[in-house]
Amino acid sequence: MRQWGKEELIIGVYVDDLIITGTHMEDINSFKHEMVAPFRMSDLGALSNYLSIEVRQGKEELTLSQSAYASKLLEQSGMVKCKPCMTPMEERLKLMKASTVAKVDATLYRSIVGGLCYLVHMRSDIAFTVGYVSRFMEDPREDHWATVKWLLCYVKGTVD
Repeated sequence: MRQWGKEELIIGVYVDDLIITGTHMEDINSFKHEMVAPFRMSDLGALSNYLSIEVRQGKEELTLSQSAYASKLLEQSGMVKCKPCMTPMEERLKLMKASTVAKVDATLYRSIVGGLCYLVHMRSDIAFTVGYVSRFMEDPREDHWATVKWLLCYVKGTVD
């Protein structure tokens, strides 16, 4: 971050990607010019997608979304055609690590729950349920998977 008086320039860095924003366009262009000299880089223009987060920039607002990522998770889990539900988890549900029901594909379970963990960045409404189902990553069972599927039905109904 660069700051002089009320002027600010903020640079976000992730591996080899930069997001540059600031108070004035001249400052942003000046910084870009400084970076082109020592580094080979290209300007991709206004930010529209970053780390599976969709960015829509309007005159008065900035909207962030992960609806495409949520849809991809639904597809990956085979839940695209599921019936949406209104809550992220059954009320008063109690799951146990020592469940005796059948085991499920642990790789798929971990993949979907991991994807849901990433979705929590934009979706605090699912944070509790994602935290709850992530407790069973070591030995997932049918009842744990049923709760993940319920959560995916909720995501389906609230994807936008």
